[in-house]
Amino acid sequence: MAESTLDVRHLPKAQGYALLESQLISVLDGVTDEVTIMATVSCGLFHGFGLLWAGYYRVVSPGLLRVGPYQGTLGCLEIPFGKGVCGAAAAQATTVIVPDVHAFPGHIACDGRSRSEIVVPIFDGEGRLTAVLDLDSEALGTFDRVDAASLERLLARLHGTPRK
Repeated sequence: MAESTLDVRHLPKAQGYALLESQLISVLDGVTDEVTIMATVSCGLFHGFGLLWAGYYRVVSPGLLRVGPYQGTLGCLEIPFGKGVCGAAAAQATTVIVPDVHAFPGHIACDGRSRSEIVVPIFDGEGRLTAVLDLDSEALGTFDRVDAASLERLLARLHGTPRK
């Protein structure tokens, strides 16, 4: 088991994600508990990339997300599908990248320091949405297609589900 969380901020994104993915796969080898996986992924991404917030919102009833394991300041407790970036990603069942959250219609400001965000949906083996991973940064334009592709691959590997 890894002794510490990697800091990959000094590396090109793709390389940083590859190192974090390798560490998370190793640390979570044989683990099937979703809460443990979510907590460990949140920790790795939060510390690895020096993010403002990294965590999950779980689908708890039709049309409703509830905060799950995360790292950072207090998160919004519940988010309806279609509201904010997390709700948009859930409703659209697709990754949403927001370079400037203040320009996103209906953005929910759980932490006023958030400037950019990416939200990636997670599906079960039957293609049903089970959760979204939400990453927030204090800098504008932090997230791009490299983040999206890397996170989609990582989540498919760790949660054992294909992308829809």
